[in-house]
Amino acid sequence: MNPRIAIALVVVAVAAFGAAALAATDSSDDSSSGDRFAGATLPAGLKAPEVGLRDEEGEVVRMADLRGRPAIVTFLYSNCEDSCPAQAQQVKGALNELGRDLPALAISVDPANDTPDSARAFLSKQRMTGRMRFVLGTRPELRRIWRGYAVEPQLDDLDHTARIVLVDGNGVQRVGYPLGEVTPERLAHDLRLLAAGR
Repeated sequence: MNPRIAIALVVVAVAAFGAAALAATDSSDDSSSGDRFAGATLPAGLKAPEVGLRDEEGEVVRMADLRGRPAIVTFLYSNCEDSCPAQAQQVKGALNELGRDLPALAISVDPANDTPDSARAFLSKQRMTGRMRFVLGTRPELRRIWRGYAVEPQLDDLDHTARIVLVDGNGVQRVGYPLGEVTPERLAHDLRLLAAGR
């Protein structure tokens, strides 16, 4: 086959795939106006693991203290320059869309390098100081939490499971989003449903 024809076919296939993905994204965003969750519903009864670790200000974070309202949980590292800032911005956009703050936790996936200072700097750069708490700890301490959310941080290049999980007011994991499927509008929609007792 002529190489130019092969390249043209690949370009057409990629464009068709992109159009299909865009259409799927647009139709999935329509679900954010109804009474169904826009994110992926998680298995029933999946309790959020207790945290019991300190945040960037040295305060102990306990899931029990967050009961009665939905919470956002994500997994970040403070020196990240691509997916982590994007996740923080999605959370910020959702809180802005709601017009009020709800508990938001960033669980460290780089315990060797995430320090209170670096976590504060990350939150400040993302303009999330006071709106998100950065949970820090040792690898064994954090591993228990990662497992409870089915998150796998990598050891070498810090490529980790990029996801956001919504926890309901009873401490149950209810909705999950891989990074590419989350928008502030979808997050805000699902938080409203959880706040209403869905």
